[in-house]
This record gives sequence, structure tokens and C-alpha cells, in this order.
Amino acid sequence: MAANPKPAVPPSQSYQTLTADRLTPTIGAVISGIDLSKPLSAQQVADLNAAIADHQVIFFRNQALDPPSLKRVGQYFGELQIHALQGLPDHPEVRKLQADANSKHVAGEEWHTDMSCATIPPMGSILYLHTLPTMGGDTVFASMYAAYDALSDRMKAYLEGLTATHDGKLAFGRFNPDGKFPVAVHPVIRTHPVTGRKVLYVNKGFTARINEVPDAESAAILQFLFHHCENAYFQVRFRWEPHSVAFWDNRCTQHLAIWDYFPQLRSGFRVQIADQGGPKESA
Repeated sequence: MAANPKPAVPPSQSYQTLTADRLTPTIGAVISGIDLSKPLSAQQVADLNAAIADHQVIFFRNQALDPPSLKRVGQYFGELQIHALQGLPDHPEVRKLQADANSKHVAGEEWHTDMSCATIPPMGSILYLHTLPTMGGDTVFASMYAAYDALSDRMKAYLEGLTATHDGKLAFGRFNPDGKFPVAVHPVIRTHPVTGRKVLYVNKGFTARINEVPDAESAAILQFLFHHCENAYFQVRFRWEPHSVAFWDNRCTQHLAIWDYFPQLRSGFRVQIADQGGPKESA
């Protein structure tokens, strides 16, 4: 029997230095009580680590950041990882994200997990937007815990032990057709190293094929899984305001940047946090 796609509401968590207001029963919370432009205490960092584990993606309002301060925030959670696409000249760990009337493509306009084409994909990403269009430009995040939990027992058994190839050219080739991008192989089902929960780990942006089955079977299964991951019950939609921040756990989420605001301007900066150990294979 297929699992119920509507996840149970987890219990509310309490933190010493911040408040987390849940946005949906499944994923996402708005954090208040912390100013990211100022140095963080050890307890604040511990509470933020707990909040990201509890909610998968956390959001902040009214944060005045720039590339150096965004780098400092990211470094509280690990070493920063340089993106496959170019960073700022003075801050190579910081990638500028900007879309305007001259844009032919925008980053993240397809469901994806950041840099799953890397041998060890990033633990998480922090995005700060300072300039927004008059309307639109939301980002949608989806829980891959919920996506895994909602699979039938038979499908979970089928996917266990399979691996998939993730190819950077699928996502980045349109920006640089002659570029050389990483390719990596990961288990289709992974186990989160902090929570111990199982995660469905394929995404439309990077996953090219399932390796242990024929091409036609791989294409059919991936089509089903990509559609499954887009279930609205697994999602939270964040409406940006100027000087907002999103911090997501890349090991258990996918996201989609909605480019519905052309030709208006949407601009900010992003850092990626390296995953020191990498997600575990499903046990």
C-alpha cells in the first residue's frame, strides 16, 4: 500500500536564543531574534544548527548583509565551497545572483539539489537577496524526507541499492556550452548524517540516469520520481522581501526559483557550505 503523502506534523521545537515560526507542517520556518550582521555566539550557532535540522530550510527577514558578512555567516557552519560557476573577484566563495532584462536564463529555474554533480555536494546554501521585483520571484523548497516517506514500500525496496549519475552539464551547459562540469554517482536513497532519516536523492536539474537498469527503465523511473518530488504536500513557498535570507539543508531538500518577473531586477549573493563528511549511503 502506498504511503500517505500528507506527512504528520512534527512537534514544535524550543531554542534558547531564537524563535522559529513554522510555515508548513512539513518544511520551513521563519527565524526571529537573531541579527546575522553581528557576530554569533556559540549558543546561537547551536540553535541555528538545530533549527536547520528540524525545519530543513530557515528564513530571516530584515538582515543587512554584504559579501564579507555573508561569508562570515556561512563559515559558522563549515568551510565555504566555491561554486562551479564564477564567484566574485574579491570573494570567490560568494556568487552573485542577478536576473534582469538582459537575462536569457536564471539560476535554479528547474527543480534541483545544489551541485549534486559534485563528489561531495554542499551541506547547505545561504542566499541573501537585497533587490526584488515588485511582485513574483518566489522560491519553492521541497522536503526529500517527505518524498521518500510517501513512496510505497515496494518502490522503496526497488530503489534501495540503486545509484544514479549526476551531470553538471545538464544544469550549467546553457550558461557555458563549452565548459567542463563535474559528474558524480550517488545512491538514489541516502541517509542524512545528522537526523538519520532517509532521503530520496534524485533531481531533475542534475540526475542523468539510474545506473543499474536499462536506459528506458531508467528514464521511466526518473520521470516518475521527478514528478513525485514536486508534490505540493512536500513544499514551502517563500515570498522574498528586500534583505531576506534563506538557509537550506542541501542534503534533504530541492528547490525551484520561479522566474516570473522578467524584465524586472532580482539580485543578491549566495554562499555554499561544504559537507565535511558527505551524506551516508542508505543503511
